[in-house]
Amino acid sequence: MSHHHHPHSPTSAARILTAFLLNLFFSVFELIGGIFTGSVAILSDALHDLGDAAGIGLSFFLERKSRKQPDTTHTYGYARYSVLGGLITTVILLAGSCLVIYNAILRLLNPTPIHYNGMLIFAVVGVAVNLAAALFTRHGDSLNQRAVNLHMLEDVLGWIVVLIGAVVMRFTDRVFLDPLMSVGVAVFILVHALKNLKEILDLFLEKTPDGVTVEELSHHLTALAGVVSIHHVHIRSLDGTRHYATLHAVIDGDPAAAKAAIRAELAEHGITHATIETEAPDEACGEIECRVGSNGEPCGGHHHHHHH
Repeated sequence: MSHHHHPHSPTSAARILTAFLLNLFFSVFELIGGIFTGSVAILSDALHDLGDAAGIGLSFFLERKSRKQPDTTHTYGYARYSVLGGLITTVILLAGSCLVIYNAILRLLNPTPIHYNGMLIFAVVGVAVNLAAALFTRHGDSLNQRAVNLHMLEDVLGWIVVLIGAVVMRFTDRVFLDPLMSVGVAVFILVHALKNLKEILDLFLEKTPDGVTVEELSHHLTALAGVVSIHHVHIRSLDGTRHYATLHAVIDGDPAAAKAAIRAELAEHGITHATIETEAPDEACGEIECRVGSNGEPCGGHHHHHHH
């Protein structure tokens, strides 16, 4: 489990910035095109893309802020600002997808032919620009970047739909194909955005990070030399990649050696920062609210080895 590299390399912010600039450039291009062709569809799309660009710009600032070192006002550091960026982007996506579905249903019930010739050029450029942005933001494990990536993917798929729609409509009069494809894309984005949302909310609600179980951890720790038992285990994730833990360890022997062994074992499980309180075997645990013991029993006095 030593693949937990530092997620906030400059690349995450740089990639989000690239996506922002591409999106902005495209919005302006669309705005000019919309004014020239007098197409309401292109104009409304340009405004939609400008809104997207604003959201991505915000994500960029939050991503950059999240790289600040911890200080007295943010003792845990600023990593959650990045997660907040992901949350905002995800909420924008969820709202956008619902809007797309709503509009598509209106168009299915009340088909209106759209003049697609002008849109063809924009669709080609739209696919190219957004595909570039999507590929750029594809790698990286910050939740913020993943949300921006999904956003770019939505734009790519949206323009592909327009492209297919434009081609089909030149040769047939199948007006319903376009809204149907739009719904398909929106549902796909909705599902992924909801998955992201769950992950982000789990972080804010301090859920035990994925891939780490208290039982397994306690089992590994109690197997270490000098560690009699483990209790009062708390694990939280800062941003989905960096995990923090606090725990009480009953130590028989040299506390320093046992603590070093515990830290090494925690690092194996992707826990980069740990606070360990050591207790002697005959010492009662001072915490009243100590519920999560290594064996599920109330702490203090009941120090058993935990074997599977």
